[in-house]
Amino acid sequence: PYRWNWQSPIHVSTHNPDIVYFGANFLFRSLNQGEDWDKISEDLTHGGKPGDVPYGTLTAVHESPLRYGLLYTGSDDGRVHVSRDGGYSWSEIVAGLPQDLWVSRVQASAHEPGRVYLSLNGYRWDDFRALVYRSEDYGQTWTPIFTDLPAEPVNVIKEDPENPDLLYVGTDHGLYFSLDGGETSFTVANGQFPRVAVHDVVVHPKEKDLIVGTHGRSLYRASVAELQQLTAAKRAEPLVAFAPEPVRSNRRWGLKSIYINPGENEPETVFPVWSSAPGAATVTIAAEDGGPTLRTLKTDLRAGLNYIPYDLTIDAAKSTAYAERLNKDRKDAEKPIKVTAADDGKTYVRPGKLAVTIQRGKAETKTTLEVK
Repeated sequence: PYRWNWQSPIHVSTHNPDIVYFGANFLFRSLNQGEDWDKISEDLTHGGKPGDVPYGTLTAVHESPLRYGLLYTGSDDGRVHVSRDGGYSWSEIVAGLPQDLWVSRVQASAHEPGRVYLSLNGYRWDDFRALVYRSEDYGQTWTPIFTDLPAEPVNVIKEDPENPDLLYVGTDHGLYFSLDGGETSFTVANGQFPRVAVHDVVVHPKEKDLIVGTHGRSLYRASVAELQQLTAAKRAEPLVAFAPEPVRSNRRWGLKSIYINPGENEPETVFPVWSSAPGAATVTIAAEDGGPTLRTLKTDLRAGLNYIPYDLTIDAAKSTAYAERLNKDRKDAEKPIKVTAADDGKTYVRPGKLAVTIQRGKAETKTTLEVK
């Protein structure tokens, strides 16, 4: 009988969604969504051992998103294989790797055809090293990466689909990132993510959200849109502002009514900012194209990424100047835009674009907030 891992790896081809790969101790492929299967490999394990659970099984399968038929497999007994011809022939690629350990993930790059990532997990052998590798030549040679991780077994290594230097690693104790291709790493430090086993991560290609699957502690979501843009050149700058998400104006802002859902009348957005050093900063919000200053905020930046909150209000004293700016050159002069306070006494911005300037010492950066 075939040997199946209790988490048998399955992979849907990005080149054709009808094609599905499924791993036992052999690799199977279906060309019709799983209705029929063909065995496209020899036994890709060491042959199995008798016991209470199947052993000698495939644990990882991946096809290159850049090249159809470029396939990688990994097994629970330490074997790693590549096929560059859709399964017609296979080569073992374990030279230089620790032997016989559980292959927790093998991931072909979405940026370079010959690049592939690999993670090994040795806790079943009392080996608690964090073992993560990268190859640039289809697995012929391997380079250790994430070598600064603590001694935590690794469950997953993923490459960001937008930024090839941005990598994600999940271990038995948490979630780690690298902005430089695995040379150095950092972890979540805002207290919002628990120290639990991370078993999978995936980046939504459109929404730029990172989804993290943990063992027994649910799912977590966080935007990585700014991380994807945080190149080495930008990290070298003293201050960098990223474009905030557009905000849709709502007539219920500031309205007091029992029919309004909690929070619907209390808008908030954030200004994402990279700061190379900590320090006090000033945020100036003005109408676009040299319009009047509407609000000034004070904040303390820390070194790294910051998200400055803004409640979309202006200083009441600026209402007249703001209204004049909004109505300047307005075609419908009979229906001027009014800038008045809402029920909660606050005056909110109107649709249009706002110029945002952030200053820390002599460093300055600018961005634009669009209110639709």
